[in-house]
Amino acid sequence: MDVQAEVPNAVPPVGEHKGDKVPQPIEFPHDIHADKNGINCMYCHTYARRSKVAGIPPTSKCMGCHTVIATDKPRIKQLTEYWEKHEPPQWNKVHDVPDFVHFTHEKHLRRFIFDNEGMDVSRASEVCAFCHGDIKKMTVANKVKPLNMGFCVRCHEKNGGPSDCWKCHK
Repeated sequence: MDVQAEVPNAVPPVGEHKGDKVPQPIEFPHDIHADKNGINCMYCHTYARRSKVAGIPPTSKCMGCHTVIATDKPRIKQLTEYWEKHEPPQWNKVHDVPDFVHFTHEKHLRRFIFDNEGMDVSRASEVCAFCHGDIKKMTVANKVKPLNMGFCVRCHEKNGGPSDCWKCHK
């Protein structure tokens, strides 16, 4: 189901996808972090606002809270084991585009959040949902948007994105 975002000056792209579940070394509850606790997507995915990739948070960021919060939970015990062994969990990528596609999180966040009059950065999850679905309601991230050329082109057409092929293709 598409998220009905009300991002000012933007039309969310239309399209759904039912992807396979991608196993993760630890079940990461986006619903607890982003929805229940209201943590902004960009707090953990710190590179999103300034680079091509959103980035996976380092274990140290998780441990910044989880040395004292929910330490008795199995997931946190598992995370702490990785931390103590100085090994990051080997997360598996859920959202990806082909190698011949040039996509930058930074430009999309600038367009839909930072340069978008009337948009509040605290509502970043509504913009992230354009391509990732309502991930703040998910436990483990799951691909629910097609992220294919038609999906991107429809969004560019509705939102005044570039139509020059070489803007997105290498």
